[in-house]
Amino acid sequence: MSKECFRTKKREEEDKKNFISRLNKIAGQVKGIAKMIEEDRYCDDVLIQLSAVDKAIKSLANKILDDHMHTCLVNDIQNGKLDSVDEIVELFKKFQ
Repeated sequence: MSKECFRTKKREEEDKKNFISRLNKIAGQVKGIAKMIEEDRYCDDVLIQLSAVDKAIKSLANKILDDHMHTCLVNDIQNGKLDSVDEIVELFKKFQ
């Protein structure tokens, strides 16, 4: 029987609240865009809102990435777990 490794990240309650709040705002924006489509809103207006959602998602992703690098990655390197560097390189490739 093989053992599976499940990695987790213990976040401060304030960080969790902030991330969830930002995600809820993004979800609201997406619902608003769906309504715009249903109402046959002009393409430019829809595209502007899609751009805003894209920027909000990227901003949140960058915040989580920053947190990851300053906590998880630093901790792994200090503990000799250098394969985490390869993981972060692969993660960056997904952001392109």
